[in-house]
Amino acid sequence: MKAVVITSPGDPEELQLQEVEEPEIKDDEVLIKTEAAALNRGDIYQRQGFYPPPEGASTFPGLECSGIIEAVGENVSRWKVGDKVCALLSGGGYAEKVAVPAGQVLPVPSGVSLSDAASLPEVACTVWSTVFTMSRLCPGETLLIHGGSSGIGTFAIQIAKFKGAKVFVTAGDERKLAFCSDLGADLCINYKTEDFVVRVKEETEGKGVDVILDCVGAAYLQRNLDCLNVDGRLFIIGSISGFVAELNIAAMFAKRLSIQAAALRTRSVEEKASIVKEVEKNVWPAIMSGKVKPVVPQRFPLGEAAEAHRLMESGNHIGKILLIA
Repeated sequence: MKAVVITSPGDPEELQLQEVEEPEIKDDEVLIKTEAAALNRGDIYQRQGFYPPPEGASTFPGLECSGIIEAVGENVSRWKVGDKVCALLSGGGYAEKVAVPAGQVLPVPSGVSLSDAASLPEVACTVWSTVFTMSRLCPGETLLIHGGSSGIGTFAIQIAKFKGAKVFVTAGDERKLAFCSDLGADLCINYKTEDFVVRVKEETEGKGVDVILDCVGAAYLQRNLDCLNVDGRLFIIGSISGFVAELNIAAMFAKRLSIQAAALRTRSVEEKASIVKEVEKNVWPAIMSGKVKPVVPQRFPLGEAAEAHRLMESGNHIGKILLIA
């Protein structure tokens, strides 16, 4: 089969489409003939040499895919050959075929194309596990999403609104802010021209938001705490600004704030299966009803993975970027 290989840690040019051996499935795995894979920022970090795959995972990049099941392991009962599915991966999505534990597989939601379904597993599992399971966002509360026009952001806007929350977002230009508004965001803040702490305080009568989903990290840490409400929860899922920050913890004491951080890829197979099960139960109905939709305006052939990475690194994209196998 063909797969995108990282020939050496470095620039996008290091991504090369090569002929490789097909994966062999274990008893509790399925083999998916890939229709599409979606890009995630973790793919870029892996290409650069900063985010190696977990032990035993495929060395090819790609944390989610969609396709048709081609083979099933002896212990797999739910899935059968020919099923149209999407899957959460530890790696290997940038390939014509991928082996994945059966518990990390989801049915393609009705009303969603097979290729577009590749954009769902990582964002759905990330947002559900962080915003809802761990940060306990409730109807009537307010969520602030940094990077509102990203793949995570565009999904989080929709599912949070579906669940009855109020949604604030930050983004860096008017095109992205308008897109977020069209998805249902209640307040759209241009972080380049406005102070998001000031805007949040203005819109909440000085109280602040209840939950923040943050991909920026160090540079926003103190400011995030400054715009949280009493009992507010900050969840950090990325750190594009760096990992080291100075923090005044007085606000945490005064307002009973909590900070959490997590990555999805490094969780155990059992943890991922549990998250996937919760996503199918709680998120898939929203997608099948048309209330939450994939946002995938950009598609590239598998052999143009380098171009896809350049687009993601430029920051000019909205939503998800797909590679079509």
